[in-house]
Amino acid sequence: MVAWRPGSCIVRQGGAGDRPPGLRGQKRGRRSRVSGVAPQPTEGSGAPNRTRMHPRAPGSILEPGKQEISNIPRIRQEGASLLVDRFNRSVDYVRLSVTDRCDFRCVYCMAEKMTFLPREQVLSLEELYRAARTFVSLGVRRIRLTGGEPLVRRDLVELAGWIAALDGLEELNITTNGARLATLAEPLRRAGVSRLNISLDSLDEERFRRVTRTGKLHNVLEGIEAARQAGFRVKLNTVVMRGYNDDEIPALVDFALQRGLDLSFIEEMPLGEIDDHSREAAYMSSEAVRERIRQHHELISSADSTPGPSRYWRIPGHDSRLGFISPHSHNFCHLCNRVRLTVEGRLLLCLGNEHSADLKPLLREHPGDDGPLRDAIIRAMDLKPAGHDFNLAPGEQLVRFMNMTGG
Repeated sequence: MVAWRPGSCIVRQGGAGDRPPGLRGQKRGRRSRVSGVAPQPTEGSGAPNRTRMHPRAPGSILEPGKQEISNIPRIRQEGASLLVDRFNRSVDYVRLSVTDRCDFRCVYCMAEKMTFLPREQVLSLEELYRAARTFVSLGVRRIRLTGGEPLVRRDLVELAGWIAALDGLEELNITTNGARLATLAEPLRRAGVSRLNISLDSLDEERFRRVTRTGKLHNVLEGIEAARQAGFRVKLNTVVMRGYNDDEIPALVDFALQRGLDLSFIEEMPLGEIDDHSREAAYMSSEAVRERIRQHHELISSADSTPGPSRYWRIPGHDSRLGFISPHSHNFCHLCNRVRLTVEGRLLLCLGNEHSADLKPLLREHPGDDGPLRDAIIRAMDLKPAGHDFNLAPGEQLVRFMNMTGG
């Protein structure tokens, strides 16, 4: 029998040896007692995390054991990912959600009152690790831990260490609101996390509170500094909303330049029904953001690229990169190399559609055999659509909130 070791893709039939340290001794098929943590779900009238099909982009769901067959020939280069979709896009990047919970309630991401998943529906740490291990065995080279807010998940540092040790994984990154990094940045660095993306939508304390509803700016700023001191290359993410924070674009750029940080501006994505503002009225295109920056700095288009969707520009004399994520004005679907796994085990093939495969039953019904999970992931690539069709008009938005989508 083969004992478990960090980074191993060997699955032993029976016994407890293939479990990560700290989870040995649990009965097979049962989830870890470790689960998403505070804040607790709001009872009663909170907005549920239910999803429905986008009225303009109906999706399909792949049940375990079912298969959609595509006759389009796949082109796979030697050594490339085994995950290739019908449009010959190779998937080598997974965004893995570790919780649907968050200690913020950002107005573009969540309702003010939320109902979160029951704990029994949340994947355990062992199940999240098995999913990551299986994806890496299929050629995935980059994993990003997301949420909700990933740093509210108990024992996240331990999980990060297991995943970072996987043979074949090139990068393990995390997207976070930064509020807990003052204490967690150094442990995450030691665990093997490569890079951090930190959300920062305002440099004004009162406005920051308005956007996040619960956040404290000084905690995030301390977290950013802790990440820098720990040796991370940090990228800031700013969701630009006209009338909310668009007047802070120059100040946010200067903040990043002065600290040698990268910064990406993001067009707001229509995920989840919100009542805080009109997404149509608040929409600001990436080109409009660049024009605002050009009033203060020269911008030079850059050939730099990352596994994510940002298109980068530089300002002469600075190392920082300015990225622009443009799901509306200049979408990136033809280059899409990523899928998302929600914390309830749903494999989302597209950010803006409901095409998905439910992997949780396979994780729980076959605890000692990754074969069915591998097969289901490979089959699911046939469900990946050509692209999304975001629409900012009321009634034309996915009800699935971003905290359920996986960042």
